[in-house]
Amino acid sequence: MADIECPNIRNICILAHVDHGKTTLADHLIAAAADGLVHPKQAGRLRFMDYLDEEQRRAITMKSSSVTLRFNDIYHINLIDSPGHMDFCSEVSTAARLSDGALVLVDAVEGVHIQTHAVLRQAWTERLSPCLVLNKIDRLISELKLSPLEAYSKLVRIVHEVNGIMSAFKSEKYLSDVDLLLAGPAGENLENLELVEDDEEDTFQPQKGNVAFVCALDGWGFRINEFAEFYVSKLGASAAALQKALWGPKYYNQKTKMIVGKKGMGGGSKARPMFVQFVLEPLWQVYQAALEPDGDKSMLQKVIKSFNLNVPARELQHKDPKVVLLAVLSRWLPLSDAILSMVVKCIPDPMRAQSFRISRLLPKREVSDDGPSSNVLAEAELVRKSVEACDFSPEAPCVAFVSKMFAVPIKMLPQRGPNGDILNNSTDEGGSGESDECFIAFARGFVLSALYDPLKPEAMQKHVQEAELHSLYLMMGQGLKPVALAKAGNIVAIRGLGQHILKSATLSSTKNCWPFSSLVFQVSPTLRVAIEPSDPTDMGALMKGLRLLNRADPFVEVSVSARGEHVLAAAGEVHLERCIKDLKDRFARVSLEVSPPLVPYKETIQGEVSDLLENLKSLSGSLDYIERKTPNGRCCVRVQVLKLPPSLTKVLDKSADLLRDIIGGKLGQSNKSSETQRSSRLEDENPIEALRKQIMDADRAEKCKAMWLQFLKRIWALGPRQIGPNILFTPDSRGRMLNFLLGFVDESSNGGMDAEPSSVVTPALCMEAESLESSVISGFQLATAAGPLCEEPMWGLAFVIEARISPLEGQQSDDLETSYQPLEQYGIFTGQVMNTVKDACRTAVLQKKPRLVEAMYFCELNTPTEYLGPMYAVLARRRARVLKEEMQEGSSLFTVHAYVPVSESFGFPDELRRWTSGASSALLVLSHWEALPEDPFFVPKTEEEIEEFGDGSSVLHNTARKLIDAVRRQKGLPVEEKVVQHATKQRTLARKV
Repeated sequence: MADIECPNIRNICILAHVDHGKTTLADHLIAAAADGLVHPKQAGRLRFMDYLDEEQRRAITMKSSSVTLRFNDIYHINLIDSPGHMDFCSEVSTAARLSDGALVLVDAVEGVHIQTHAVLRQAWTERLSPCLVLNKIDRLISELKLSPLEAYSKLVRIVHEVNGIMSAFKSEKYLSDVDLLLAGPAGENLENLELVEDDEEDTFQPQKGNVAFVCALDGWGFRINEFAEFYVSKLGASAAALQKALWGPKYYNQKTKMIVGKKGMGGGSKARPMFVQFVLEPLWQVYQAALEPDGDKSMLQKVIKSFNLNVPARELQHKDPKVVLLAVLSRWLPLSDAILSMVVKCIPDPMRAQSFRISRLLPKREVSDDGPSSNVLAEAELVRKSVEACDFSPEAPCVAFVSKMFAVPIKMLPQRGPNGDILNNSTDEGGSGESDECFIAFARGFVLSALYDPLKPEAMQKHVQEAELHSLYLMMGQGLKPVALAKAGNIVAIRGLGQHILKSATLSSTKNCWPFSSLVFQVSPTLRVAIEPSDPTDMGALMKGLRLLNRADPFVEVSVSARGEHVLAAAGEVHLERCIKDLKDRFARVSLEVSPPLVPYKETIQGEVSDLLENLKSLSGSLDYIERKTPNGRCCVRVQVLKLPPSLTKVLDKSADLLRDIIGGKLGQSNKSSETQRSSRLEDENPIEALRKQIMDADRAEKCKAMWLQFLKRIWALGPRQIGPNILFTPDSRGRMLNFLLGFVDESSNGGMDAEPSSVVTPALCMEAESLESSVISGFQLATAAGPLCEEPMWGLAFVIEARISPLEGQQSDDLETSYQPLEQYGIFTGQVMNTVKDACRTAVLQKKPRLVEAMYFCELNTPTEYLGPMYAVLARRRARVLKEEMQEGSSLFTVHAYVPVSESFGFPDELRRWTSGASSALLVLSHWEALPEDPFFVPKTEEEIEEFGDGSSVLHNTARKLIDAVRRQKGLPVEEKVVQHATKQRTLARKV
């Protein structure tokens, strides 16, 4: 790889919805440009990149894998095939981070789906240069029987829809940039506003060459420029003019031999766009000539002669018309040439790509450059510039990013090195040392975690390790090819980091380097199960296997619950099944017992939050509070509870990682943006300022902005775990640390707990009150972490806690030594305050009509018309809520969108396929949290309720109560239920009359 220059390197990934043809497309590219790894006859059916048995059995991609291609003996293309199933979206994130461009595939029949939106957002987030590939064009001809004009209309709609998605991302960024500028000093607004680009141009334009029309299964494809070059001599126009005219409302006037618009054709109704007339119609004629019994076979000979195609006579005389068709099309419109030429032309090389990706990969940090850290900052800036320039000179620092670790059996490692020498792979120096698996780093020195800060080397020792790299490999699908060295911009596999990296990290030859930004995943793992070995003596093997699985899978989460269970969290059922299989067969190699899914829930209260002003007013002067006293009677706690707006709850939930950094002091100086930073790079907004603005805008009503700001100044803490979506307010507006960190109050204001106003306030009592603030916060954290219904975390609640302490009887002295003696005597007083606050918060929630909150999946279903009835029956049994249904134009398929509770989703795809004879498919994506409207403690009181539900003794539990009881049984909590359902007299076998 030493002879490959950076301008000749391309790093691309293939992104698409599941079953839209990614791996099939990769097969043809490998067959054409990977030195004989795949025979052309097997391309499209071998699925070379799906090398796992489970991938071949399920016919879906589960792991992103890379292969190196050579194009025109000049260009070196690193191709990464990624999964399309939502359960494996983490693999999409790792593939996108290492790439500079993306091939976004869309099925020409099915169109844009939910995962298409997700991969486009991933490409936009990672600032990749995308190209659009419209696949399965042959289905428009053979399946849907569309005319060329109808097919053109469908293709135009798909391109327009994909451009609309990208335009929404651009508008979102444009508006945020404008808001940031308007929030700055007025004098700089006009100057900086010129830096904001309002790009009205569509991202994907066939006339620009970044859209390809292909049939990956049959191995043909084209771009508009290929037809433009062919028609140059026939139509007498330049190739550039034809390329612009072959897409859009452009027509060819046969009389004047001119390219005109719609008006130039007159009133003729038979006018056809040039794309239809000169591109689609010849293609349709070839299909009809080859596949239809009465087709014009001379059309094939005409194509062969016009384009000088070398088609063997035995293939033209084959009895199977499909073989004849593919023989002509694969030579007339070779798929690999169309795709790889588009990659070379439209996707930048690593050097050009880093110029606009660097702010995403290594965000510029504005810190003070005076003091002893100036040399560190200078070297860190040098590293950043070297990464941006892909500098591979000997004096440049060596930096790489590891996006994931993957396990390879030791026996699969190459036996010979790049120079032909025999390698010793018997011991895994850089792997785990405890299994037959060797961990290889999937990467693009020193090992830095995402939390490393070069300005604090002493405090960051746990985030930096020194490692020695053992081997470099070029990835060829499931195979590895040893290489001696790799220049900047290449994608390689690295051996020797298994003991140093868990999932991802930054490699650097210098410690004075900022780590690359962390990967962004589309969803979080929500499906949790408890795992234990069938034989208790295998617990050690299970723990070792879980460690290996946690390292091998970038998305899986392994933890130990409060009850001591080993909990495995995955993205969905398919992901979980693969993890369990890997544990049993590869990593642990023991028999396992897997619990039913542990479904997460939240707890909240009933309440309308449409008018936040009225709620705040009522909270300010309300007597509706819960009062509790500590056992010794010294501390009185009053608690009021209020439901937060859903928008604010969502902001707090999504900003959990940022809040953790703010509260932990990890942002510090690195996020103090200056005006020069704001003007030079608009996308790097101060995250604290952005979060503060989102919290301020949580309520859209302008009339209560002032009161809302007053309440924000009273924020004391967040919970649970100090970063949750619940807020603790103080009874006054004196600032606390969190207020200062979020910028709602000045640093000068502070406060503590209140002492009883009627008592004599001594210095000792004031110090005691301040020391008990942490007890109040801890009680709030305990309450929000385990609600009163089933000890699940609370969701979207605001608590106002007022705690007052009184002195002990006879404690009037100002002597600090004598006054502290009673405090030492009551050593458990802090615990009393903590428990009292927790009980008061839980009781306040119970009195405010508590409700259970469950996670919801967004479900997209595709069903033929004749199976709509069974599909709706399955949705009804799963408590699904249908949002919309629409028929796909030109087909008999219906697309149905619905919300399905996570608790009802297990086994849903299998049941759907069973009831619809395999004709329906479903894709589940975690959407949001939704409160159940049912009261878990409902008891009929009115005559109508008693008539409908019966009296209190015979009322069946509603859905909310059943879910709560199920969770309580799972946690070992007491459950109110009838032990005897039908108490009848026992009857013996011998009946004596």
